[in-house]
Amino acid sequence: MLRRPLFTYIAPSVTGHRMARVAVGGTFDLIHDGHLALLKKAFEVAGEDGTVVVALTSDEMATSQRTRPVRDFETRLRNLRRVLMEKLGVDSFRVEMLHNVYGSAIEADYDVIVVSPETYPVACKINETRIENGLRPLRVVRIEYELAEDEVRISSTRIYKGEINHHGKMMV
Repeated sequence: MLRRPLFTYIAPSVTGHRMARVAVGGTFDLIHDGHLALLKKAFEVAGEDGTVVVALTSDEMATSQRTRPVRDFETRLRNLRRVLMEKLGVDSFRVEMLHNVYGSAIEADYDVIVVSPETYPVACKINETRIENGLRPLRVVRIEYELAEDEVRISSTRIYKGEINHHGKMMV
């Protein structure tokens, strides 16, 4: 039997309609316009009464996937909270520490997962696993990449290397 984490349960609204439960994940180090587009879409899909659960990669997962330095979990979480409030006016969301690419999305009671082109295949695999486990698949909302001035996608790695800033403006 699959255990459903309590922190993702949202009661039905007064109208009897289910409020959207939306999953979105990432490392969110050096938060840039691509991250903001992903997060903005997650909150749009959730609507006023829904819940967004941000799966933030653990330190181990974040550093195992990269050769560049990555800020620690607590720093990334603090920055994420600050940026969401400053840029999107959002202060209500839930966070889970992500230890693998699937997180709780393979078993928790979500409705939607918001992904980038890079993580779209992971969302497809999540849905395959959910179906195999007798759960309904998630609606997958895929955003497009935010492009820098040079028409290459904005990424934290490019920012770290000093190629572009957080908005995709060329720095070199």
